Amino acid sequence: MRRTLFYRILFYAAGLLVLALGLTLNTKTGLGVSPIISVAYSISEIFDHNFGNMTLALYSVFVVIEMVLHLIRKSRYSRAEGGALANAGRKDLKLILLMDFLQIPLSIVFTRFLNVFSAVIPTLYSDGSAAPGELAVRVVFLIIAIILTGIGAAMSLNMRIVPNPGDGIVQAIADTIHKSVGFTKNCFDLTNITITIVLSFVFAGHLVGIGVGTILAMIGVGRTIAVFNHFTYAKMKELSGVEE
Repeated sequence: MRRTLFYRILFYAAGLLVLALGLTLNTKTGLGVSPIISVAYSISEIFDHNFGNMTLALYSVFVVIEMVLHLIRKSRYSRAEGGALANAGRKDLKLILLMDFLQIPLSIVFTRFLNVFSAVIPTLYSDGSAAPGELAVRVVFLIIAIILTGIGAAMSLNMRIVPNPGDGIVQAIADTIHKSVGFTKNCFDLTNITITIVLSFVFAGHLVGIGVGTILAMIGVGRTIAVFNHFTYAKMKELSGVEE
């Protein structure tokens, strides 16, 4: 029992660390950031705010939206099912809201990782036009960033502890509107990109944080998760004792 718990916490913490590294490295390429952090990144760049702190603020908004959606979903379920299981429903709701709330302290830790990596990893692009060699390096690191983001997301999600708010809000929306997580994720990414584009042109007059890397991240992160889980999920499940 202690051994499986150790591995579960280890994989979860390592996943968050790798996820933060991948997201930060993505921002350093200057080719476009992941959709989930594009709004926070654009605001931090346009108004010269700390990237980690803006991500924390955005994640906190996600958590509040999750709680509201879970309350709405539970209210609909209660009306449909009647009052026979009302007490059990209240207990379930409390647990769900607690798991939502725990995403805030998780976000505090996660965004500190972002700040540390942002301070340590140098920017990989110059202000002028990029030389072919520099562009090639940026593309290589973009691919590495996407792979790390996918691996980190897979490791942390597979341990089923407290989800990252970016994943938690997608699941909450999917449950509320009765759509698949994949479809909801695509819609949510497009929404974030749209908000980022509007903010960019209104306050900066040009795109900030949106580029080819954003599109590649939308496609590549999901594919990386699928490939990583194909080769490692069974072993990780065995070591950590995670149940289906």
